[in-house]
Amino acid sequence: MHVRIMPCSVIIKGKRKIVKNKTSVLSKSVLELVSQNDYKPMKLRAIAAKVKLPRDLFSVLEEVVEKLISEKKLKWGKSNRIELAHRESSSGKDSRKRLQGILRKVSSGNGYVTLLDAKPGDRDQDVFVQSNDLSDAQSGDEVIIYLTKYTKSSGQRCGRVAEVVKRATTRFVGSYFEEQDQGYVFLDGNDFEEAVWIGDIQSRQVEPDDIVVIDMVKFPTSQTVGEAVLVEVLGPRGETGVDTLAIIHEFGLPTEFSEEALAQAQQQAADFDETDFQDRLDLTLDTVVTIDPVDARDFDDAISLVQTDDKHWHLGVHIADVSHFVQPNTPLDVEALRRGTSVYLPTKVIPMLPEILSNGLASLQQDRIRFVKSVFIEFTEEGIPVDTRFANSVVKVKQRFSYEQAMEFLDDPEKQQGQLDEKVYHLLLNMQKLARKLRKRRFSQGALELNMPETRLKFDTHGKVSGAFVAENDESHQIIEEFMLAANVAVARGLTSRGVHYLRRTHGVPAADKMKIFGDFVESLGLELPKNRSRFDLQHLLDQTAGTPLERAVHYAFLRSLKQAEYSPAEEGHYALAAEDYCHFTSPIRRYPDLTVHRIVDRLLIRGEKYKGESYEKIQQTATHCCDTSRRAERAERDLTKLKLLEYMEQRVGEEFEAVITGVERFGIFSQALEVPAEGMTHISSLEKVDKFDFEREAHCLIGRRTGIRLQLGARILIKVAHVDISRRLLNFSLEKVFKTASTKSEGARKATKKRPGSNAASDSSHKSKSRSKTKSKPKGKSGTGKKSTHSKKSKRDTRK
Repeated sequence: MHVRIMPCSVIIKGKRKIVKNKTSVLSKSVLELVSQNDYKPMKLRAIAAKVKLPRDLFSVLEEVVEKLISEKKLKWGKSNRIELAHRESSSGKDSRKRLQGILRKVSSGNGYVTLLDAKPGDRDQDVFVQSNDLSDAQSGDEVIIYLTKYTKSSGQRCGRVAEVVKRATTRFVGSYFEEQDQGYVFLDGNDFEEAVWIGDIQSRQVEPDDIVVIDMVKFPTSQTVGEAVLVEVLGPRGETGVDTLAIIHEFGLPTEFSEEALAQAQQQAADFDETDFQDRLDLTLDTVVTIDPVDARDFDDAISLVQTDDKHWHLGVHIADVSHFVQPNTPLDVEALRRGTSVYLPTKVIPMLPEILSNGLASLQQDRIRFVKSVFIEFTEEGIPVDTRFANSVVKVKQRFSYEQAMEFLDDPEKQQGQLDEKVYHLLLNMQKLARKLRKRRFSQGALELNMPETRLKFDTHGKVSGAFVAENDESHQIIEEFMLAANVAVARGLTSRGVHYLRRTHGVPAADKMKIFGDFVESLGLELPKNRSRFDLQHLLDQTAGTPLERAVHYAFLRSLKQAEYSPAEEGHYALAAEDYCHFTSPIRRYPDLTVHRIVDRLLIRGEKYKGESYEKIQQTATHCCDTSRRAERAERDLTKLKLLEYMEQRVGEEFEAVITGVERFGIFSQALEVPAEGMTHISSLEKVDKFDFEREAHCLIGRRTGIRLQLGARILIKVAHVDISRRLLNFSLEKVFKTASTKSEGARKATKKRPGSNAASDSSHKSKSRSKTKSKPKGKSGTGKKSTHSKKSKRDTRK
């Protein structure tokens, strides 16, 4: 087998090196040669010739080989010939237990394997794998490992990768450069420490420092160099749009629809007859409104509400009937399933459905006839649900509101009287009254709410960060949130009562060990939390600390203690919402799980068919895929936001920012600037100018030996931007000052009071995850002339990302 031998020379690109010196280059070249399957043991002189070593460096080769032998990587064979110290058996048989899991590499080059049979979120059983035992496995790969006889000092098991079962990806993005007429690519991120060889590519129009897409042919190992082929040239780093293209390719986000799907969407538009209501309920004369972001185009939910003489509320939640246009197993359905979700990147949206549907035919636009699935819920005057009905309906939205417009009305209804249609005027007032009752009732039943202010970015016309603002979760958002939650719960209860399997949205009870750590942390702040830690005790603690100096510390720590919400057919409730049955129903334009639920609702709850539904296994398969695509979208959004923030911070190296500590580890702290949401790391070694610190895991804290300074989760500090590496996506801060912060039995603990209203719900309605609340936004940093992002950062996020 041919293996490209890396030239024995030092290759430098800027300040980043492929290898540190000639010795390390030579060491890698020798190991690469000896590791070849067709390698035959040879003497040092022959090896020197094979790696094209200059004669004056032969003594260096001798030193290198002796070192590799002492490290038990090579050994002397017969007749002083060099052999690999250990080579895998070709028999394919091994009596040791095979463990299978997903690899996660860390910046040190080592990795951890999370076993497939491990409980979600439980990393205590992860197996540690040293870099030289990883073979060519990379982050995200599904691997088979064998346990070794070693364990870490913490007792953690150690293993060695034996086989890569499934690659997470073979496509990567990085920066191109040349050395000795050969092409190389430094891959973005910190999973790959050394460059990948792509050979002579004179036929391609590529320049040094261009961002390129490569397909890995041979993955690198600790002993061999990776090889790849150039797939696409995206353009120079920093050029407008290149960072977005890089993330799209890196995460494999589908941007082009199949010709069949586009043709079907166009045919649906051509065939749509708004005068033919078919057998649908005619609601076109009802007063129906939408409340969405000011720049939204895909309107998937609308509201109607009346109060009858018996004081009962009759709420109508009308959701775009995407299932009417996207039938199972059609080209549109195949495309929607493949994507799983719309992706809302900074400055770009990648829709789940062609825009002729998502922004047109299915979107509930003002004064247009639109098909919907309606959930009608009757509540008592106090907000207790007493009846639910479902229907295929037709609506004509009377008026479209942005969140800003709705909030302006709610702040001063009398000012708007006479300017709005009278029915719309009273509808908004009734929506406010009922939503307040539902919200109060929901929290009285144990739903949890975190006060986590969200900072969002503003971008200029070139897609560069120009500043940031704090988005408030005001009452206009809370009204829609309550109604979407009510509809999602009503649908889930209806399907559960029919005994059918469906795609639920679940959120497991926090692990006992995580809650114990959280309890210990809370006690370290001088606060009390009962040992049984009921949801009411937890909410009382969150209420007690909201608006106090302890708010960030407690709310951040609690968020880290929660599990991640996921899609599943399992009959598991939603912990944060205190709901036994819950699903996503209200956003079928942008989420495939909602579309699957719509189809079941149509057959079972509306048409009354004797429908048994799909098998548990089939739904589980769809659930796993939708979890993967949802998390892929979140990671892509997060990584592109990080890239843009790194570009912003690169111009501010040496500047100081107030920040809050978001993570504490033995090796240092992570903190996020308050002016812009850029998160960076401060290594423990750089803290020595302040003090020597000891790590307390239970308290999420580093404690100064001499000063007693506590660097704990949520503490406010002053940092300086020390270093930015965009290609590796690294941001390093230096600690300049620790502000006086709440500590054990501190003033913050004594001042903890009842929560102020208007905080963010720890909910999973996710009805407007495309929305960008701008109501009462507080400008931060430089305002510039930039516009706010067309990005749809989630205002109603899952309980934990």
